[in-house]
Amino acid sequence: MEASRKFFPAVVLLLLVVVATADLAPVQAVARQCETKSERFAGLCMVEENCANVCRTEGFMNGRCSVWVRNCICIKPC
Repeated sequence: MEASRKFFPAVVLLLLVVVATADLAPVQAVARQCETKSERFAGLCMVEENCANVCRTEGFMNGRCSVWVRNCICIKPC
């Protein structure tokens, strides 16, 4: 019991230091991505690599298939 009394202030101080420095951690900026439906992709989008290739020909960075409607969605940074 006596040992726990000795370490309790050190544990509390350590927790305060961790909480205080968590706010000082650098925040990474997340680039926003703009999405738009492909103008050239025909049919249902089932293979994302095909969609990505078509989107790259349209000048976008990447593409993905939408979940419900199965459209090809092209992606680029905003």
